Amino acid sequence: MASLLDNITRPSAAILQLSVLLGVTFVLLKVLQFYWERKKLTKALEAFPGPPKHWFYGHNHLLKSETFLQQIVSWGEEYPYAFPRWFGPILPTVIIHHPEYAKIILGRADPKASALYKLLVPWIGNGLLILEGSKWSQHRKMLTPAFHYDVLKPYVTLMSDSVKVMLDKWDKRITERRSVELFQDVSLMTLDSIMKCAFSFNSNCQTQSDSHYYIKAVYDLSYLLSDRIRNLSLKDVFYNFTGSGRTFQDACKLAHAHTDQVIKERKTLLSNEKELEKIQKKKRLDFLDILLCSKDENGVGLSDEDLRAEVDTFMFEGHDTVASGLSWLLYCMSLHPEHQQRCREEIQGILGDRDTIEWEDLGKMTYTTMCIKESLRLFPPVTGVSRELSKPVTFPDGRSLPAGLLGLSHQTLTRWPLLLPQVYDPLRFSPERSAQRHSHAFLPFSAGSRNCIGQQFAMNELKVALALILQRFELYPDPSKLPIMIPQIILRSSNGIHLHLKKIF
Repeated sequence: MASLLDNITRPSAAILQLSVLLGVTFVLLKVLQFYWERKKLTKALEAFPGPPKHWFYGHNHLLKSETFLQQIVSWGEEYPYAFPRWFGPILPTVIIHHPEYAKIILGRADPKASALYKLLVPWIGNGLLILEGSKWSQHRKMLTPAFHYDVLKPYVTLMSDSVKVMLDKWDKRITERRSVELFQDVSLMTLDSIMKCAFSFNSNCQTQSDSHYYIKAVYDLSYLLSDRIRNLSLKDVFYNFTGSGRTFQDACKLAHAHTDQVIKERKTLLSNEKELEKIQKKKRLDFLDILLCSKDENGVGLSDEDLRAEVDTFMFEGHDTVASGLSWLLYCMSLHPEHQQRCREEIQGILGDRDTIEWEDLGKMTYTTMCIKESLRLFPPVTGVSRELSKPVTFPDGRSLPAGLLGLSHQTLTRWPLLLPQVYDPLRFSPERSAQRHSHAFLPFSAGSRNCIGQQFAMNELKVALALILQRFELYPDPSKLPIMIPQIILRSSNGIHLHLKKIF
C-alpha cells in the first residue's frame, strides 16, 4: 500500500515542482520585460528632463486635483518646451507646452490616446470625437454642411431665447449681499440651447431640471463622468458594479432610447415624400435633419448607430464645453471691469434699444470677440489634447520622441508665448495683443485637421450669451469664493463660480 501511495505521490510532487518552476520563470520574465521596457522608455526621454519621480507611482503622488494645474504650470516654467509626466513605472506621457512643439504634434495625423476618450464611448459611441482613419474622414466630410453659416444663422434666435430664460432666473435671485453660483445655471442654459438646435426640442430644463427623462439623463451623465475622472475610477469591470456605475449605465440607456426614438420618428417622416418636401423647405433645419439627409460619395447615408453617435457627440461637446467657456468668460469680465464696460458699450452701440440678437450683429462685436478669445486662452474648456505617436517625431531643437509614446498638448501651458514671460506676462488678461500671439498659443478648439468642427457654433453662442448678460447685468467677483480650477472632462471650478450681479436699469 505504501509503495502504491509513493508511486502516486511522486508524479504529483513532480507536477507541483514543475508548476512552481514555471511560475517563477514567468514572474522573472515579466520582471525582465518590465525592466527593459522601463529602461527603453527612460532612455527615450533622456533629452527631456522633468520633475523627480517615484519608481512606482511616477508623479501621481505629487498631483492633487485642486492644485493640479498650478503644479503643471510650475513644472512648465522649470522645464522648457516639454517634460515627461509618469503615470506609473512604465506609463509616461510627454507634456508639450511650447507653441512650436504643439504645432508639430497637432499637424500630424496621429490617433488620439487617452483613457478619457474610452470613458465617453458608452455614452457618445464612436462619433467624430472618437473615430480615427478613413471613417473619421468620411464622417467629418458628411457633418461639415451642418456647421455652414446658413445652418447656424437661425440658431441665434434659439440661443437668445435660452439665455433670456437664465437671465430671468437671475433677476429673481440677486441680492446685494449674496453672490450667485453661475456654473449650474449656465450648464442648464447650454443644454436647453443644444436640445433646440439638435432636435428642435423645446425643453423646460432651466426651470424644471427633471421635466424630461432625457434632460435628466444627459445631466446625470455629465456629472457622473466628471465624478469618475476625479476619483480615478477607470476600470469598467469594477466601476459597473458600483452605485454610480449602475446609474451611469441606466442614464446611457435612457439617453440612447430617446435619441433612437427621435431618429426613428424623423426617418419615418422623411420616408413620406410630402413630409420630406416640408423638411427641405423648412426655414430652419436642425442638426438631425442635416445628418439624415447627408450622403457619402456613394450615396449612402449614416447608419442608425452612427446617427446616434454623432447626435450624442454633438450634445456632449456642445453642452459642457460651452458652459465651461462661458462661465470662465463671465469670471474674467468680473475681474476686469474696464474690459467689461468696453464690451458693454460696443454691444449697446450695435443693439441700440433692442434686446434681441441678430446674425448680422455677431460680426460687429470686434472687441467682445477679442475678450472671448482671451478668456478662452487663459481658461480653455478642454485643458489638453493627447496623441499617440504613430511614428517618431523630431522637433526644431533636435530633440526627438519615438513612436508609441503619448504626447499631450496642454492647452493651459501652450498659452505661453515665444517672448520672455517677463515681457509678455502670459497670465495677464489683454485682449488687444491677440495679433501678436503665436497661432498655437491659442488652442481652445485644438488645431490641425482634427480641430473642433463646432467652433463657430460655440463662438456664436458665447457672443449671444455675453451680449445679453452684459446688457442686463454688471458683474463683480466674490472675493470670499474665488474659483479653484480643476481639469476634468472640461475645465471646472471645484467650488463653483460665484459672482455678484447688479441689475442695469
